[in-house]
Amino acid sequence: MLIEVRNEAFKLRRQGWSYNEINKKLGIPKSTLSGWFSNLVLSDKAQDRLKKRKGLGTETLIKRNIAQTHTARERANKIRKSGISEVSNIKISKEILLIIGVCLYWGEGYKRAKHRNGRILYNHPIQLTNSDPAMARAFVKFLNEIMEVPLESIKMSLRLYDHINENEALEFWLKATGLPCTCYQNTTRLVSISSQRKKPYNSLPFGTVELRMNDTERFHQLMGWLEGLKAKLAGSELLG
Repeated sequence: MLIEVRNEAFKLRRQGWSYNEINKKLGIPKSTLSGWFSNLVLSDKAQDRLKKRKGLGTETLIKRNIAQTHTARERANKIRKSGISEVSNIKISKEILLIIGVCLYWGEGYKRAKHRNGRILYNHPIQLTNSDPAMARAFVKFLNEIMEVPLESIKMSLRLYDHINENEALEFWLKATGLPCTCYQNTTRLVSISSQRKKPYNSLPFGTVELRMNDTERFHQLMGWLEGLKAKLAGSELLG
């Protein structure tokens, strides 16, 4: 029986059948076929058939990949729209805005304690730097509405790469944050990985913005909110 199957496999291979085709027809593992056919010389006709099969296989694979990409994109868009719908009816109350602001500072704010002569300094500014305009806008809203900081007391600095136009960037960030132009302080030009072409040239078309306000009491109030939120999320009680 094995000899008959082996002979049939050789017959099909000489006709230009692929390993996949023979495997599907006879059920012989492709690793076994590879050993059997290692020294088999095929005719030009058989080789032409295999080349055509390979071309059809590549074309089919490309079409399948395109279809899968399209399906994946549609699925992702559907899920995103569902997510947008889920939060669109949520009212951003002051309580929620407080949590948003604290979480933003938790992730992106400057929290490291300052030291001088080996001692911790307790005077500390509130400072957040990011390239996301929506995040910057949300943080300004948090400072203004929750911490009751006047807009004119929030200082703004830009960090730009050499290819970024400073005036355009300033206009962009003033509009994004809703801050008056009097809040702008300075611009720092940066040399970074981006300028070495290790990142896309336009990955940060308007650079980053630094939002800052010098108020030690509010800083420690914010740190208190953060510690309280951490404890609440951990399910523990704060110690006195």
